[in-house]
Amino acid sequence: MNLLDRYDAVLLDLDGTVYRGEHVIDAAPAAVEAAHRAGITVRFVTNNASRTPADVAGHLTDIGIPADAAEVSTSAQAAATVLAERLAGNDRGTVLVVGAPALEREVELAGLTSTRTASDDVVAVAQGLSRDTGWRDLAEACLAINAGALWVACNVDPTLPTERGQLPGNGSFVAALRTATGKEPVIAGKPAAPLMIEAIRTADAGNALAVGDRLDTDIEGAVAAGIDSLLVLTGVTTAAELLAADTRPTYLAADLAALTEPADRLAIGDQPDWSVDAGTITHLGTGEPDTTSLLRALAAQKPGTRFTAADDGARAALAHLGLDDELA
Repeated sequence: MNLLDRYDAVLLDLDGTVYRGEHVIDAAPAAVEAAHRAGITVRFVTNNASRTPADVAGHLTDIGIPADAAEVSTSAQAAATVLAERLAGNDRGTVLVVGAPALEREVELAGLTSTRTASDDVVAVAQGLSRDTGWRDLAEACLAINAGALWVACNVDPTLPTERGQLPGNGSFVAALRTATGKEPVIAGKPAAPLMIEAIRTADAGNALAVGDRLDTDIEGAVAAGIDSLLVLTGVTTAAELLAADTRPTYLAADLAALTEPADRLAIGDQPDWSVDAGTITHLGTGEPDTTSLLRALAAQKPGTRFTAADDGARAALAHLGLDDELA
């Protein structure tokens, strides 16, 4: 049974999973097409609140993955849903928006009034990433939060991956307001549950699979939503980080091509080509060692387990994973 056969929806992270910046990841177009052919609902789930669903769908289409705005779930949408639910019991009031026009639009689509200035009418603050956010924007939010406004952050990712490297993400601006106010926001995006739950709801899914490249957002977000997860190694997570983490994915693969591969082979756990006994690794197969298969076996062990290679195949596989120095 292939992985797609087990689920009725796949919730795909974008940067590091489907694309890197402006460039599509090679396996992604065929994997998304396979999901559509199998009748599996696809949702592109992003913590980035700076673009509208239509903008995200347009970018995906431009890089070779035809997509519709209805297939996109953003943290801006999730934040607007949280605000609408939390403010339903009062006069609704006005929401101060710190972020891009896309977030402002979602707040207004939820039936709420938006503003950029603190006043007595402001009952909530919605904060998402904008590359134009400055001190004056944060100052207005600080005044509203200190006056008792509900504070909802689209996400708390500390960095934003770009072609130039990691740059400040929404979490860095959230940290500034935490310091200034001494308060904590309600979080809408991954790893909190609202974004995943909203994506599951719009997909009308009974059994969804979350797919992503980050343990701290995609995989922990799946855990928060109570669904299975697939970690792909096309983004930021290294083998060492996976083995150090307390939270492990259900499945592990090199890239999105795994969606059409046998589910049992992808699961974290014992692997036919490897023996891991009391930390000693032995390669049982023939030919070139499958390093991703080894990582699945290692990830089934407790965090902090120390491993040693019993043969040349194991040593070569550990070196390929960048684990030789980690495990010396």
